[in-house]
Amino acid sequence: MSVTSFDPRTGAVVATVADTKDAELRAVLAAATAAAPVLAATSPAQRRTWLHAVADALESHRDELARLADLETALGVERLTGEVTRAAGQLRFYAEVAAEGSYVDVTVDEPTATTPGLVRVNRPLGPVAVFGASNFPFAFSVLGNDTATALAAGCPVVAKAHPAHAGLSLRQAEIAREALAAAGAPRGTFAVVSGHQVGVDLVRAPEITAVGFTGSQAGGMALWRIAHERDVVIPVYAEMGTVNPVVVTAAGVRDIEAVAKGLVGSFTLGSGQFCTKPGLLLAPAGAGAAQAVADALRSAAPEPVMLTSAIADGVRTGLAAMVAAGAEVIAEVPAAGAGWSAPAAVLAAPAAALAPGSRLLEETFGAVVLVVEYADTADLAAVLRRLQPSLAASVFTGGAEDDQAGQVVSLLSGQVGRVAVDAWPTGVAFTWAQQHGGPWPATSAPAATSVGAAGLARFVRPVAYQSAPDAWLPPEAQAANPWGLPRRVDGKRP
Repeated sequence: MSVTSFDPRTGAVVATVADTKDAELRAVLAAATAAAPVLAATSPAQRRTWLHAVADALESHRDELARLADLETALGVERLTGEVTRAAGQLRFYAEVAAEGSYVDVTVDEPTATTPGLVRVNRPLGPVAVFGASNFPFAFSVLGNDTATALAAGCPVVAKAHPAHAGLSLRQAEIAREALAAAGAPRGTFAVVSGHQVGVDLVRAPEITAVGFTGSQAGGMALWRIAHERDVVIPVYAEMGTVNPVVVTAAGVRDIEAVAKGLVGSFTLGSGQFCTKPGLLLAPAGAGAAQAVADALRSAAPEPVMLTSAIADGVRTGLAAMVAAGAEVIAEVPAAGAGWSAPAAVLAAPAAALAPGSRLLEETFGAVVLVVEYADTADLAAVLRRLQPSLAASVFTGGAEDDQAGQVVSLLSGQVGRVAVDAWPTGVAFTWAQQHGGPWPATSAPAATSVGAAGLARFVRPVAYQSAPDAWLPPEAQAANPWGLPRRVDGKRP
């Protein structure tokens, strides 16, 4: 068995990668298991040097990797060159988060006459399985956010090569393994395996302690079920995405043409293959929003090329299903016809069509947006309650004096993980305050984030040591604080 990747522009074969054999998978898992205690006993500052080494290696191969990625994704060499730089930046950022040390959350209760001495610390889980996304072959793939946060937290990673860029996945693995070995990381710190069944076997493997996933609801839910059918259930941190809404307030419609132009730029970015793509515009009745967006789409004249033939087919079937569910096509830019091309479209529907179970409440992954009008804030609130929770939302306002905007922000914050005000949701910065998650079913773990400093928390668990001799504690918990981590003692930061 093997996995074959294709050039989305032409449909030509790019790479064929053999599935990882069972014996090979067992060896990879054994190496990861052996590496786990070594990583856990290695200071975050030392792990920082490993991650910096991988980042440096990626950048030294930037041009080669971007060209290879373009063959398998058709995302463009310029964008992909920037994405290599972003992936390297992510690795360095999470390395610094680890070295800063607050994620370990060292908390000490000194013993008293009535209470025992306690030390509570976050400890690495162990080997983590990572399933990357097709739409970001660097930033969310085998060396993306999930891998970077798991390694930073002290967990070995076994990543599965994405079938849409299988050749690139293996090349990144080669570069990373060489860099880690040269930096002194133990064998088994990072590996990549390939094959659909191999991915299933990976999640079932008792050596795996957690799963990071970025992709479709179908894929994320399949892994979630497998993980919860194990003898020992493990957490699955699946970022799956749904329809990300954009709300224009009554005061925000005065510049509806600018909003429409920005929306087209956002929902066609990357051929509409962003998990944060805005898929639904909610605008006040009579604002002419649908026509404004349609005009802007015709002017932009995008030529979407999808990552896979299945995604391209999904755009066409999704459009047909949306029309069958009560939507009307206002504008459509037809597919170019070559390779995995697909149409771009603006549709409109009445608010009443957004009923429970409607296809209009589901994402069409591509350059497709639905425009719906609302009568007033109460009507808007009713519509928002019918939507699936999502990763992000935007609200376009009339400025600081907009009386409706604060209420809309409050409504949206109950539905999403990130609310952007007078800004588009596409693009997710890797920063300390970032939240890239959302309520179910946008993600399988609503309290978690797959981007940002808090992402390390997914791959550790708290352990408290009561009345334990100091020499028996792990380094991060010892009184001498050999790793120099921040700590809270008797409720106070020293």
